[in-house]
Amino acid sequence: MILDGQQASSIQAAARALAQGRLVGLPTETVYGLAANADDDAAVAQIFAAKGRPADHPLIVHVADAAAITRYAQAVPLFAQQLIDAFWPGPLTLILPCLPGVARASTGGQGSVGLRCPAHPVAQAVLRAGQQLQPPVWGVSAPSANKFGRISPTTAAHVAAEFGDDLLVLDGGACAVGIESTIVDCTRGVPVLLRPGAVTRDAIERVCGQRPLSKEELAADTPRASGTLLAHYAPNAKLRLMTAQQLQAAVALLGDDAPAIAVYHRSPLRSPASRLHLRAMPASAAEAARCLFSDLRDLDALQVPLIWVEAPPEDTADSAAWEGVRDRLQRAAAAG
Repeated sequence: MILDGQQASSIQAAARALAQGRLVGLPTETVYGLAANADDDAAVAQIFAAKGRPADHPLIVHVADAAAITRYAQAVPLFAQQLIDAFWPGPLTLILPCLPGVARASTGGQGSVGLRCPAHPVAQAVLRAGQQLQPPVWGVSAPSANKFGRISPTTAAHVAAEFGDDLLVLDGGACAVGIESTIVDCTRGVPVLLRPGAVTRDAIERVCGQRPLSKEELAADTPRASGTLLAHYAPNAKLRLMTAQQLQAAVALLGDDAPAIAVYHRSPLRSPASRLHLRAMPASAAEAARCLFSDLRDLDALQVPLIWVEAPPEDTADSAAWEGVRDRLQRAAAAG
């Protein structure tokens, strides 16, 4: 059941559903989340069951504001506080040391918890309405509202297509960011980038004066985090990621009798075969991120066996801005 997220009655219905231990499809500025009361372990367990997600793969807890951090985290390092001040509400998740006994089902058995304050007005309204209930709902665990490992949803219709009419979904329009939040591990004394997103490495460095390390640069293991498995975000079709030159060469080899293939390209293609389904990737990194999952869903709906994708740039002045899109495409290709 899809409800208009602009209506106060819809906000109250969603908040009450969460307080009652039910799941809700919740819009955020990144992607739609499958939300449950973070402090209700039985409700959170429904997320894992509905998505088919491994129970040890942690979830992100969404809170209304920075004040709610004290309900979940033991400590906030200075650099983490600087990031909170700069980017919350917004598409940034921080991994912090967890208070004992809280959000147990969401932490995946780890001593850390991922926290995010979403900027979407509907998500904010639901979180604040939940705080007014008795007992209050202080935070919601909300991974992407799709089956585990598949393409993330960026519209209410995507969520309903995944889970059917029984799920209450708030329609907050298409997601403005379009890929999941940047995740920074703050448990190591230095910022460690676990998942790239709209908040870039350069932006993190500008705010806290430290360039975030990659998890590969640490000798110790980093916490498990959402969306960091090698294979993720996958369409049903096999996705192949290519350079512009590889893509042009592959297209040039195809004749008019070639099987139907979807092509998601950035560079102009010369003499493409007639049975190719072409879609141009937006030129800017932010717009490409906003459209990425929706475009992949559209191409996958063509029921082609293959989706060929031109890789985002890695050696241009704006290549850092493309890191989040590149990460999602690499994981989608690995799933094939």
